[in-house]
Amino acid sequence: MNTLTIEEAMKIFYKKCEEHGLKVTPQRVFVFQELLKATDHPSIDDLYQRVKQSLPNISFDTVYRTALSLTELGLVDIIEGHSGLRRFDANTDQHHHFRCLKCHRIIDFESDYYDSVTIPEELKKQFNVLGKRIFLEGFCDECSTRGKINGE
Repeated sequence: MNTLTIEEAMKIFYKKCEEHGLKVTPQRVFVFQELLKATDHPSIDDLYQRVKQSLPNISFDTVYRTALSLTELGLVDIIEGHSGLRRFDANTDQHHHFRCLKCHRIIDFESDYYDSVTIPEELKKQFNVLGKRIFLEGFCDECSTRGKINGE
């Protein structure tokens, strides 16, 4: 999973901000740090609620624009699942996702097999593929177990 420590990630954050002429504001720092701590791939609403606990006067728009700017810097990825909600992931290492259709959790997983999947030639001709992540859907262990217990 994400092999960087928070300290290493923050050094990269400061460097990227400097390279792109962005001020290092408390808002940017809090949003990025909250995303670094998150393992649940928060939506922008979730992220806003978390950041607002430390910065009560921050606006939703500031959190949204900051999260998008972090993706433009390559510090955060956007994951768009079946529900259409944008979810954010500060783990930019190669990994894949599993989305539970019942509880809607997104769970990171690693797979050498999926990492080695090759892009078909017809797609290479048609698109400029910059990366690949496999996105699986189904029922997580908790929801599968709960369904059996509840008779669903």
